[in-house]
Amino acid sequence: MSKLAGMEMFVKVVECGSFTAAAELSGVSSTMVAKHVRIIEERLGTRLLHRTTRRQHLTEVGQLYYDRCKQALAEVALAEASASELHATPRGLVRLVAPVSFGNQNLVPVLAAYLARHPDVNVELTLDNRVSDLITDGYELGIHIGDIDTSFSELVARPLRPYRRILAAAPIYLAQQGHPEHPEQLSTHSCLGLSYWRHHDKWHLIGPDAATCEIAVSGRFSANQGSALRTAALLGAGIVLQPEMSLAEDIATGRLVHVLPQWSFKPTPMYLIYRQNTRPTAKLRSVIDFLVQHFGLEP
Repeated sequence: MSKLAGMEMFVKVVECGSFTAAAELSGVSSTMVAKHVRIIEERLGTRLLHRTTRRQHLTEVGQLYYDRCKQALAEVALAEASASELHATPRGLVRLVAPVSFGNQNLVPVLAAYLARHPDVNVELTLDNRVSDLITDGYELGIHIGDIDTSFSELVARPLRPYRRILAAAPIYLAQQGHPEHPEQLSTHSCLGLSYWRHHDKWHLIGPDAATCEIAVSGRFSANQGSALRTAALLGAGIVLQPEMSLAEDIATGRLVHVLPQWSFKPTPMYLIYRQNTRPTAKLRSVIDFLVQHFGLEP
């Protein structure tokens, strides 16, 4: 008799309340049930159940063994279910949360491509700049930009490509105002900043050989959304400091010009987070793989 079979039978005895009830549930004889329990007790060298003609109850060791058996059997069931899930077709609803600007500009196009590839999966995306609690808010996945609170040991934080902010401006602006050749020259330009940045009148840039430069900047236009700043930059209102991923297409098509390409704002860590005990369903595995493929660390 295997240890696993004995553990399963012991749990049934405890939960059914008697050998007879456990035997009926399992489709075996009461003698066979008793044999399972006796073998476990002999192996452990202690009694697990106090039995009388009317009732039975767990010993102290029996209670501990029962709790551990329940946990072990649950893990075995999860492992088998997970293995079969990974071969299944991704299907069902995936709920995830991400910061507003990143979600609108970068994540939505990738999710649209994912949906085209997996027609049986639905995605519910919440855009929120607040740090979300995946555990209590019911999300399966989250994109987190910034440092991770190490106290959340129940979360897995998978590193993605750092969130790098760069400088850019429209050709018409640079034709009129000139190209800055060093960060210090930004103080004489119209700089477009986020209105909610603390100390947004100073930009802290990192350049070649980890050189740093802190510049006091000013401008006539600020906004609380990066997309508004991008639009203003496209119209020639000034130099914008925004995520590289958000400006990449504009720079590639020439609508914007990369300003001071050797300098950028300090890269911010970005993570794909999910609960540590999340069952690796086919849908979840496929979403994680797809996001890592598009936003993962470069080789």
